[in-house]
Parts: sequence; C-alpha cells; structure tokens
Amino acid sequence: MSAASMQLMSVEITRLFLGLIIALFHKPIADYILEHERSLVIMFRQRGLAVPATPSTETVRTVYFFIGIFVALFEIGRIWITVH
Repeated sequence: MSAASMQLMSVEITRLFLGLIIALFHKPIADYILEHERSLVIMFRQRGLAVPATPSTETVRTVYFFIGIFVALFEIGRIWITVH
C-alpha cells in the first residue's frame, strides 16, 4: 500500500471508531443535546414563537444510536470495498 492509501485508510478507520463511539455513548450525547433543545424551546415560547415540543428522551436516544451504527456500517462497507 502506498502512503496516500494508508492515510485514506486511517481516515476511514477513524470514522469507523467515531461511529462506534457515538453508538456506545448515545445516551449521554442524546441527553446533552435534548437538554439544550428543551431550553431553546422554552426560550422561543417565552418570546411568543410557537415551536413544536421536543421528542421523547427514548426517541432521541434511539436516533443517536442508529446514527452511530449507520456511520460504523457505512465505513465498514467503504473499508471492505477499498480492500477488495
């Protein structure tokens, strides 16, 4: 493998690990984002803007878990295609 392909492979492996980290830590990530989202909804409603309510905690956690799994699976596919 050339140096350029090794560098490209390291980027893809980094993305794979990022997807796995998102999947592993989906609960604290989702809770953090949801907390800020709820404070924004309260702020907008105090200023008279009608905004929809935030989704449930379980919904947001599930979404972040699937985002992490999707990123990991996508990168596994890219690595497999690159190797073969």
